[in-house]
Amino acid sequence: MTDTTYTPPKVWQWDTASGGKFASINRPIAGATHDKALPQGKHPLQLYSLATPNGVKVTILLEELLALGFAGAEYDAHLIQILEGDQFGSGFVSVNPNSKIPALLDQSASPPIRVFESGAILLYLAEKFAAFVPTDIGKRAECLSWLFWQMGSAPLLGGGFGHFYAYAPEKYEYPINRYAMEVKRQLDVLDRQLATHPYIAGDDYTIADMAIWPWYGALVNNTVYEAAEFLEAHTYKHVLRWAEAIGQRPAVQRGRMVNRAWGEPSEQLRERHDASDFDTRTQDKIDAAQGE
Repeated sequence: MTDTTYTPPKVWQWDTASGGKFASINRPIAGATHDKALPQGKHPLQLYSLATPNGVKVTILLEELLALGFAGAEYDAHLIQILEGDQFGSGFVSVNPNSKIPALLDQSASPPIRVFESGAILLYLAEKFAAFVPTDIGKRAECLSWLFWQMGSAPLLGGGFGHFYAYAPEKYEYPINRYAMEVKRQLDVLDRQLATHPYIAGDDYTIADMAIWPWYGALVNNTVYEAAEFLEAHTYKHVLRWAEAIGQRPAVQRGRMVNRAWGEPSEQLRERHDASDFDTRTQDKIDAAQGE
């Protein structure tokens, strides 16, 4: 433990110079900072997102629905660059007053329906298409319990552990230890559940898996925070088995690419407006993505 201690002031003041990597977009007030209309595509479902774990949840579900033959799940996925403040544009704020990705606008209804918060979007789409959420009351309760477990747990993983371990401008022992302990407890919760079930909520693949995989599958596979060794991810064998199985699904692989603007250019599909976009990724497009 370091000797450095912090005495909170009587009244907290916003220090715009603090916050590390995301200091430019973190602020203690809501609302739009500038006028900017959202782009509109040709499909009823308009998604405004980025391929962070929360964004990937939704594109996985949409690709899984399309794989099952639900033509109404065709969608336009527009890239929202959060480090550039796109989420504070007036158009985006009108769809999500919380200014977080993802945000969905369903134009098949009149007036259009806005849906924000990734868990709410998953449940909305699953119910709209009657897929990937059980109808049996007990199985449905189990599925929704795990869905909301993820919504409550991920902030401790991302805003807690991820921030202090990977993004904070200075590393301090106490917060890293505190959140590492909690994340390992969460992984143990999942590992015990998956020891006796093939999927998170039981025998069937559901929106609970789609919600949890982009966060915890990425964590144990070392594709988020590069903390797998630190957290001894190799010891959570059932989570690893499950993460591998989910990751091999073609729809998951497609969903992970959508609105991705970093990493290997061959794994990026910055915007998606048609299923054929996955098949027309010419070398010119890959080179263009790499150069931006």
